[in-house]
Amino acid sequence: MDLLNTLVDKGLRRELPTREEALAVLATTDDDLLEVVTAAGKVRRQWFGRRVKLNYLVNLKSGLCPEDCSYCSQRLGSKAEILKYTWLKPDEASKAAAAGVAGGAKRVCLVASGRGPTDRDVDRVSQTIEAIKEQNEGVEVCACLGLLSEGQAGRLRSAGADAYNHNLNTSEGTYGDITTTHTYADRVETVQQAQAAGLSACSGLIAGMGESDTDLVDVVFSLRELDPDSVPVNFLIPFEGTPLAKEWNLTPQRCLRILAMVRFVCPDVEVRLAGGREVHLRSMQPLALHLVNSIFLGDYLTSEGQAGQADLDMIADAGFEVEGAGTTTLPRHRREAGTEPEAGGGCGGHSTGCAPCGDVADGPTVVDAEAPAARTDLVAVRRRGAGTDLAPNA
Repeated sequence: MDLLNTLVDKGLRRELPTREEALAVLATTDDDLLEVVTAAGKVRRQWFGRRVKLNYLVNLKSGLCPEDCSYCSQRLGSKAEILKYTWLKPDEASKAAAAGVAGGAKRVCLVASGRGPTDRDVDRVSQTIEAIKEQNEGVEVCACLGLLSEGQAGRLRSAGADAYNHNLNTSEGTYGDITTTHTYADRVETVQQAQAAGLSACSGLIAGMGESDTDLVDVVFSLRELDPDSVPVNFLIPFEGTPLAKEWNLTPQRCLRILAMVRFVCPDVEVRLAGGREVHLRSMQPLALHLVNSIFLGDYLTSEGQAGQADLDMIADAGFEVEGAGTTTLPRHRREAGTEPEAGGGCGGHSTGCAPCGDVADGPTVVDAEAPAARTDLVAVRRRGAGTDLAPNA
């Protein structure tokens, strides 16, 4: 297929595809799916070989968020029956992080619900970062605390944070449809603050919220312009009790096409398969490893993932290998230009400077003729790990 040959050539040269080419990837048929995965896999292997980076989420503060993000189970007014608790103590968070590191995680992602941290919260998280670093030599730490105020990114960096996550989530044009309590520009500013402070920026998206193909391409092109080191791709988990509970728009094939498009647009960036992979990719998760080079181990913020050992078995069975702590994730040209540590050491579970958007017509949305029924039974609220007395999944 000429399109795929062109995209592979561009990916190997780190050249940006056109919007039309990105839309065309999303419009390919299921009959072409393996060709699309094979092509994007060539780009993935060029920059990351067969390594898979493991990341582990620690939810420092769960629920009771004043923001109204429609996709989030922790949002204002959410009726989802999730765990709700206030800040973990530094030793509790460090213990939770150690479970992930023992399971093979190279990066620990510290997440807290809320609009953004107070200065006292930054002090608290700084103590947690120091405790984790002291007890887990070589581990990377990424913070995800919401919108940052001036100077807070620098304080987190001084405490030992390696990265900061703040997702764009969807296109600028449709952002107001999913959140009204802050703006797309607020999110862009926070990512840029993290970059200016020397933190490795992590920013991604959520697919499956009812967006168009053009929306998906717009947000990924905006991410390319913003140039984070890692791009987490979440697939909406439609929690009962949230406004998007009925949005079951994804099939495994659609998810794979989205991941391939992200890889073609961001060829040399850490593309992370994040929340929702078990729910929407299901038995096709191993194919996604040919497109992404990073996943979360075990559970997510408020939902359960598959068993940590199952993640490790999947990686091995698919012919990939877990990236070791002594291996640098990003290609050399990005390390020299960016902020990632040379060896050892962003993230995002559910929880850029925007390139100018041309008048590109929306590409056709592929609808599977016999798409399987929504697997609502696969949405499981997290009841173990941080905030509970039960052992974590790692």
